[in-house]
Amino acid sequence: MDPMDIFKNLQNLQSQMTGVQDKMKDVSAVGSSGGDMVTIEMNGAMEVIQVKIAPEIVNPGDITMLEDLILAAFTDAGTKIKVKLASEMSSLTGNLGFPG
Repeated sequence: MDPMDIFKNLQNLQSQMTGVQDKMKDVSAVGSSGGDMVTIEMNGAMEVIQVKIAPEIVNPGDITMLEDLILAAFTDAGTKIKVKLASEMSSLTGNLGFPG
């Protein structure tokens, strides 16, 4: 591989990374738990956009279960957004001739 090609690809990658960072906020994923009783929407910047909790699972006597469901939904959303971002990065680096 020609070193000049590598340098040009790196310059292209750097300029495209700026666009990808802006685009990340447009990517979103919804994680859920408890059969969709708790859902969390997260964007590509790993910011929580929305939390929904079904009223029928709110039991003041069992806060621990609700906390567990929120944690599970948050983890699910984080995993899904990471997969989406990895796919975006893979397509970007693949277009420049770099391995994903």
